[in-house]
Amino acid sequence: MIRVLLVDDHALVRVGVRRLLEGIEDIEVIAEAVDGEEALRLARELKPDVVLMDIRMPGIGGVNAIQKILHIDPEIKVISLTSYTNDAFFINLLEVGVLGYLTKGAGTDEMVHAIRAVYAGQRYINADIANRFVLKGLGKAHGSRFDVLSEREYEIASRIIHGQEVQAIADELTLNPKTVNSYRYRIFEKLKINHDVSLTLLALQEGLLTLLDAEPETV
Repeated sequence: MIRVLLVDDHALVRVGVRRLLEGIEDIEVIAEAVDGEEALRLARELKPDVVLMDIRMPGIGGVNAIQKILHIDPEIKVISLTSYTNDAFFINLLEVGVLGYLTKGAGTDEMVHAIRAVYAGQRYINADIANRFVLKGLGKAHGSRFDVLSEREYEIASRIIHGQEVQAIADELTLNPKTVNSYRYRIFEKLKINHDVSLTLLALQEGLLTLLDAEPETV
């Protein structure tokens, strides 16, 4: 069972999301919070698997709350639920550790798919955002910048893009974490980037993230 903490200062949004998730057999909304302070307290007490959080709230606000929640327990997965689709805002959320990005217009299928994806340690990015970054990459030279990577580098890059930690990649591929980190820095060098977030954004521009993602499951 995936235990979800729902955080939003609007009661109607909380009621709507709870109703969307009612009857999903592997997902349970275990608590609701109306602001960042309450979200922190409940995250500390209940240790949810996934926090589904609005970003614009009174008090400390969603971004600050996310940072504090992940400091309390880095294993908690966070999905941003917002009406904001600004690119800089989205990049900031990736940088603080958000794994999922949903707009408030998301339907049941997409929300369930996002919760299941981040629970499994993968990224989930709303299609509108993903498509916008893909469009920004159109018109450039033919071919992908990822073509410079070896098969093993591509394999590791795809796992980083989806949000997997170095230790998890090492366990899955039966490698030493130091070896994974060596590949990681080699990937950065070849692609002329210096951060996991930059790798994710590049993958979005190249259409790679969309190609690697599975289709949403039907609920």
